Amino acid sequence: QVQLVESGGGLVQAGGSLRLSCVASGRTFSGYLMHWFRQAPGKEREFVARISWSAGSTYYADSVKGRFTMSRDNAKNTVYLQMNSLKPEDTGVYYCNAVPPSGVGYWGQGTQVTVSS
Repeated sequence: QVQLVESGGGLVQAGGSLRLSCVASGRTFSGYLMHWFRQAPGKEREFVARISWSAGSTYYADSVKGRFTMSRDNAKNTVYLQMNSLKPEDTGVYYCNAVPPSGVGYWGQGTQVTVSS
């Protein structure tokens, strides 16, 4: 059974940085696409970043491009989201998502990020 466990959220001032981690377990993730999504209060969940587990190629939402960096450590089965120059509008619950080559994806429980102005 796939499990995704996020950590690293917290309260930070605008302009600060945080690094989120997502530890994946339960199977080999070769071929998976790993994502970070976020959901602000009263808003829909939105895409933030994606990485190919095998190739390491990344893709970002325009709103975070140049500020956030997604990476993975295959040996630790962990993906990261380095968030720099944080803005109040980055506040929300950040979720890790794993999508296999075919079939249903998986979600973590989320970690709260709060950016104060």
